[in-house]
Amino acid sequence: MRLLLGIAFAATALMAGAATADTLPQPQGPVILTVSGEISTTNSPNGAEFDLAMLDALGTEEFETTTIWTDGLQQFRGVSLHRLIETLQAEGAVIAASALNDYMVEIPLTDAVEGGPILAFEQNGEALSVRDKGPLWVVYPYDATASYQTEVIYARSIWQVKRMEIR
Repeated sequence: MRLLLGIAFAATALMAGAATADTLPQPQGPVILTVSGEISTTNSPNGAEFDLAMLDALGTEEFETTTIWTDGLQQFRGVSLHRLIETLQAEGAVIAASALNDYMVEIPLTDAVEGGPILAFEQNGEALSVRDKGPLWVVYPYDATASYQTEVIYARSIWQVKRMEIR
């Protein structure tokens, strides 16, 4: 009897996991971002995995801004943190974003607002390469408001993002 209950429990858990995993499509290209933690929408045991096409399909935003790391006005395109968090049905207080070199910053979930930062994958119409802060860079519209021109915000502007954990 215990064996049958155990098998039934395992089957129910697998079916529930499969339903969750079907909420996002599977990446067809190389995975460039993995999001884990307090999210309801997933597509893998690791959480939510995205290739570039999947991020692009979420809907993108573009803005022009200057940065402290570049010369002159730059155009950025990517998915807004707001849209990403909304799509994943994330709950928590912090996005722990990690770079390819395992550098990590914490971004308050309250920063993920409409018209706020994006997870940029293009700069001036070109894909961001690893050499040039890619494949993903958290970019705020720095010129939009003085509140985005602070050391705190600059410190949250992590590049070469590969993973995020919602806590």
